[in-house]
Amino acid sequence: MCLAAPADVIRLKNGKTIVADSTSENNGRIEYIIGDNTFSIPKTLVEGIDTGRGSTVPAAPPAIASVELAPPQPSVSGGTELISKVVHNGQVDVAAIKAIENEGVPERSAEANFWAAVFEARLNNLPAAERYLQASLHYRPDHPVALETYAAVLLKLERYSEALPYAERAMRASPRSAEALSVLGYAYYRNNRNRDAITAWKKSLSLRPDPRVQELAAQAERESSTEADFSEQESHHFVLHYEGAQAPDGLRRSLFNVLEAQYNKLEGDLGASPRATISVSLYTDQEFFDVTHAPAWTAALNDGKIRIPIAGLTSMTPGLSRSLRHELTHSFISQITHGHVPQWLDEGLAQLEEPLSIAYAGKTLAAVYASGNQVPLNQLEMSFLGYNTQEAAVAYAESLAAVECIRANYGMSDLARILQRLGEGASIESALRSTIHEGYAQLETEIGDYLLKKYGQ
Repeated sequence: MCLAAPADVIRLKNGKTIVADSTSENNGRIEYIIGDNTFSIPKTLVEGIDTGRGSTVPAAPPAIASVELAPPQPSVSGGTELISKVVHNGQVDVAAIKAIENEGVPERSAEANFWAAVFEARLNNLPAAERYLQASLHYRPDHPVALETYAAVLLKLERYSEALPYAERAMRASPRSAEALSVLGYAYYRNNRNRDAITAWKKSLSLRPDPRVQELAAQAERESSTEADFSEQESHHFVLHYEGAQAPDGLRRSLFNVLEAQYNKLEGDLGASPRATISVSLYTDQEFFDVTHAPAWTAALNDGKIRIPIAGLTSMTPGLSRSLRHELTHSFISQITHGHVPQWLDEGLAQLEEPLSIAYAGKTLAAVYASGNQVPLNQLEMSFLGYNTQEAAVAYAESLAAVECIRANYGMSDLARILQRLGEGASIESALRSTIHEGYAQLETEIGDYLLKKYGQ
């Protein structure tokens, strides 16, 4: 398929491409805009960028993937005529899809629904994408690309057990597809079948090298090696992985009690909860860094599984309770937003829920904002894991200040609504304007005023 449109084509080193409205480079990352959403990837993953202003460029639909999984590139063909009927004026034409279905040609009906799903997925409107993919598979139940994409959507929605059979069907329909195998590996991994995940990812890598799949396979191997002798215990919402000698009975009981109580509180604060059982692994300090390869300043991690170093603790402590609440908040935010959330909001909310106050840095931040030397929020949208200790301290403090300001001026309910809008596919600017009626520029000013009023000299 070719679309005549001004666009930039980002060529990745793994052979994939991303078609964007525009691109720019910032601090070692390539930022690109699709519609009203801005994304970025490390420059090290990019082979080159073709600036196709005013030219005709090949357009591959960006399929869905989990946070850790490189997106597969579907090759379903439908023709520009069909696509233009289904998607125009910036939205899906539901009546046009119905008319195509009434023609009685299953292949065209499947294609129409597939391209509607691709459009909604591109906007991160995953519930709508799921509905269109269900319809597409109704007309063509064994189409490998639709199966693969549907599995990826379900994984993104954290419906891991539902995703697995579709990922398996996609692999059977296209056993030589590196994309299908990488999605299958992720489905196995999220269903705690690490060995099967590693096997699938290695098969995928044998067909086509991919640094992100390689990283996932290495992570799963480290995790499997470390947790080979771990035991497992479940509660209503959690499954705990631990080494018996490191986690006595009393500590495990306390962990479950605290986690379940925190779960209930977060449901009330954020108005939603994760669908899947949440995995929690307890490590020694050395095991934690061996598995995660996290920076030294990291006290815990949530990469879809909560990972906590307990450092020889035998009972619950206030610090451990705060770490659990912080990481559990990330699980809730991921479920609500489908991973479509700026890091400052994710980390700010997690700190707020610990609970933590910006009072510890209030005076300093008030002076920083008064002088205009703060890090702009739009530069705090990506992961903080690449920061050094000092940079991370600034990023976390500013994130907490922003979220604390929003809660103080608008309430917890508006913070929850911002997350909901992000989960519906809105950009952060759009989500802010539709809830607190201001974008980044106004919010920056409001944060400065809040800090000055509460903590300034």
